[in-house]
Amino acid sequence: MLHLGTAWYPEHWPEERWPEDVRLMKEAGLTVVRLGEFAWSTMEPEEGRYELDWLARAVEILWENGILSVIGTPSAAPPAWLTTKYPETLAVDEYGRPAQHGNRCHYCVNSPLYHEKTAAIVTKMAERLGRLPGIIGWQIDNEFNRVCYCPRCRDEFQAFLRRRYGDLETLNRRWSTAYWSQTYTDWRQIPLPIGYHNPGLMLEFQRFPTESYRRFQKMQIEILRRHIGKGQFITHNFMGWFGGFDHYALSADLDLAAWDFYVGTGHHDYLDSGAAHDLTRGFKRKNFWLMETQPGCVNWKAVNNHLYRGEVRLLAWHAVAHGAEAVCYWQWRSAPGGQEQYHGTIIGADGLPRPLFSEIAQLGKDFARVGEILTGTEPQAEVAILNCYESRWSIEWQRHHRDFDYVMHLKHYYRPLARRNIPANIVSAEAPLAGYRLVIAPALILMDSQRAARLKEYVLSGGCLVLTVRCGMKDEWNALLPALQPGPLAEVAGVEVEEYYALDEPVPVEETDESGITGQARIWAELLRPRTNGVKVLARYGPANGWLDGGAAVVEHEAGAGKVYYCGAYLDEAGQEALFARLVEETGLAPVLVTPPGLEAARRLAPDGREVYFLLNHTRTPQTVTLPWPAEELLSGERKTKGDFSLEGYGIAILIRE
Repeated sequence: MLHLGTAWYPEHWPEERWPEDVRLMKEAGLTVVRLGEFAWSTMEPEEGRYELDWLARAVEILWENGILSVIGTPSAAPPAWLTTKYPETLAVDEYGRPAQHGNRCHYCVNSPLYHEKTAAIVTKMAERLGRLPGIIGWQIDNEFNRVCYCPRCRDEFQAFLRRRYGDLETLNRRWSTAYWSQTYTDWRQIPLPIGYHNPGLMLEFQRFPTESYRRFQKMQIEILRRHIGKGQFITHNFMGWFGGFDHYALSADLDLAAWDFYVGTGHHDYLDSGAAHDLTRGFKRKNFWLMETQPGCVNWKAVNNHLYRGEVRLLAWHAVAHGAEAVCYWQWRSAPGGQEQYHGTIIGADGLPRPLFSEIAQLGKDFARVGEILTGTEPQAEVAILNCYESRWSIEWQRHHRDFDYVMHLKHYYRPLARRNIPANIVSAEAPLAGYRLVIAPALILMDSQRAARLKEYVLSGGCLVLTVRCGMKDEWNALLPALQPGPLAEVAGVEVEEYYALDEPVPVEETDESGITGQARIWAELLRPRTNGVKVLARYGPANGWLDGGAAVVEHEAGAGKVYYCGAYLDEAGQEALFARLVEETGLAPVLVTPPGLEAARRLAPDGREVYFLLNHTRTPQTVTLPWPAEELLSGERKTKGDFSLEGYGIAILIRE
């Protein structure tokens, strides 16, 4: 089933208002509501006194009206009695200042007392609500994000390091602590890093929150599993490209991944949002939920403009095309007070529908019409783009060029595919690679022996691998490898990086052997040195800084049954398009459909071979696409013949081939 939903906070309103809210939800075609995730002070108004019947009644009135519920555990917003009586549960920033009550996510994730209080409220919620009809899932906390610098977290971090390294001799060797006389003789000497610090220490301190939040999340999951009904899922709402922890590790314990998508200022760039949807789908390598998205506008940007008429509906279908099983809006109605008064909502301060209500109601009709047909379908791709949080952290602390952004670099390899309607899976660098025609490893700077072995096996077995700048420079401890890039992959790549250059001005890139790859290198360039006569140079650097002049910029090398491309230039858009024209031809990748710019074609497939096509016009002007086959358009019920097919601005078509 395809769900349309919202976040509802019944604790903000008199109970006599609830029936009207639920009536309007039904009118809009909503099928699911998230509630409870910020209601700790209402559920436990004083320590040890629990009041959960109101939440059970809210779930029941929704269920009576055919609307399902997802319950959020409230640990993101502890009540004032807790933070006042137990101030040690508050997080501390890097300057030693405790967080102030009145915000959210302001707790210390490693506080045993906070674990205890969270466990108590989650247990009571699970016991009271876990078997109620209508509850289909649970959300743990809300948007994990804070790092704590309290003395307890320092002690926990030092214990974390003892478990990882075993002894200080190993740690000192891995971190090269003889540099600047950093050598540690006692675990208690190791600080929580503030600002720029030892690369090994920095990487471990980024790994530490991953372990901390995973432990906190798992504690709640285990409590829920003891009490809730069979079949209820457990998730967490992530924040797209947020880099505070390893999302693959936290997703491992969840039943499905979810995320909160906001455009903010401006309007929708489908090449960008598509990458974020595909990222989230890659956390579990299966369909996901869009747990929050904006109904019109947000309240936290410099300019909180409304999305254009039709854009909200288009955004929803775009998410579904990329694997969303639910689209939920934040929020139903703003509380009269609170920090988010101006945030977009579905109904207004007067309790009546806002103008956007009609667009969401149209979505409700759309989802009801098509939801069953989409059941069991998911996007499939023959391209994998490898995402590595640890490589991202390593580069972010030592960019070497202020404009080198790991996420932007990864998307630089995603966008040419999306522009061609060629789907890609964005997956962990540890994910299985069998079955992919093309694997791209953008800036995979950390390269241990196991990772290198998997990539070698993929290539030697017939795969096509693209390595980009900064690949294979460091080991898993964030130390430089004792070999030039790409380290243990140099043999299959057929090249090594003789030198790397952060660029203060663009460098021309010129094709060789009619490869078509021309343009400029910007931000970064690597001088590639072939290790064998079997390396084919596809592009060289033009006159520039003297060191790069005439040197190899992009190469191709056959290894075993497969092939490796090493792109040593951070190509401009023209060069990148030329590179991908070659890659697509080389690997035989086919687009879902050929469309004009701004018109996206996507597809979801079922195990039984059923295919559902999505045509999404991301522009405000009419667009025409040529259908290669006749089809039924599911939203209108009309038959479309083979040939030209027009879509209005922000138009949507869902097709099944005849």
